[in-house]
Amino acid sequence: MKPDIVPEVVLNSGHKMPMLGFGTGTVPLPPPHELINAFTEAIQVGYRHFDTAAYYGSEETLGKAIALALEQGLIQSRSEIFVTTKLWCIDAHPGLVVPALKSSLERLGLEYVDLYLIHFPVRLRQEVKGTIYNKDDILPFDMKGTWEDMEQCFKLGLAKSIGVSNFGVKKLSELLQNAIIPPALVQVEMNAAWQQENLRGFCKEKGIHVSAWGPLGANGAVWGSLAVMSSPILKDIAFTVDKTVAQVALRWIVEQGATPIVKSFNPKRMRENLNIFDWELSEDDLEKTKQIPQHRGFNGERFVSEIGPYKTVEDLWG
Repeated sequence: MKPDIVPEVVLNSGHKMPMLGFGTGTVPLPPPHELINAFTEAIQVGYRHFDTAAYYGSEETLGKAIALALEQGLIQSRSEIFVTTKLWCIDAHPGLVVPALKSSLERLGLEYVDLYLIHFPVRLRQEVKGTIYNKDDILPFDMKGTWEDMEQCFKLGLAKSIGVSNFGVKKLSELLQNAIIPPALVQVEMNAAWQQENLRGFCKEKGIHVSAWGPLGANGAVWGSLAVMSSPILKDIAFTVDKTVAQVALRWIVEQGATPIVKSFNPKRMRENLNIFDWELSEDDLEKTKQIPQHRGFNGERFVSEIGPYKTVEDLWG
């Protein structure tokens, strides 16, 4: 598939972003050579938007795949690839943000990223490794100061656009009160079984683009569910339009004006996931999706503590 088949959206920063992203984080992470092959294959079949994070451990392999794609002539310049990476919680504090991005750039082998996101509205003690930590390792999150450092990443040219991930309406509102540069994008769990209608309405009003992780429900991950892929409603629509359930689920997200981040290292599925832009769901089909029971796949309990800043899940998501 030609890359120009994937439409682009113009973010409030003025930069264009392909409306389909390729996710690079998975547990357990495959060996480096397998990842490099998968990412190179993704570039070859038409993906131009890649989503990574310091936490995923895939920045270095993605950088090598981009370098290999350039070497092989799959792309002509770095500017053809849109790269998103994220600030992990141990560095989500004033004074730590710019060095964290510079470390990510070093791993990626790039001079800049197209989009840099705060991964969670959470700060963890710097000594924390992975997801193994105690409740007293969850520290107060200085949103104002951390965002000021994100703005510095933009001003230094290290990130073309900046944004956040896993922020709800309440935290976005708080951020916007102090932001000089508004977030270009918010990446959240979003799919047909967790439709985020309230958040999408807020972001549309504020000019913030929405990106969807877990667009197929993240079944098979250490969290998530089969709520999307096993949905009788989506199966019925898929049969009617002669598409896969995954294609219908991804098309639904696109028709909400959001950008899905897909994650499959299977070449056949990679191609199928790209084929969502030359057809549409009917009004009747879109109405049917409103009947799908709603359930969040990732509840964020790991960040909740009776002695931390978030005493309940509701505090975390706002």
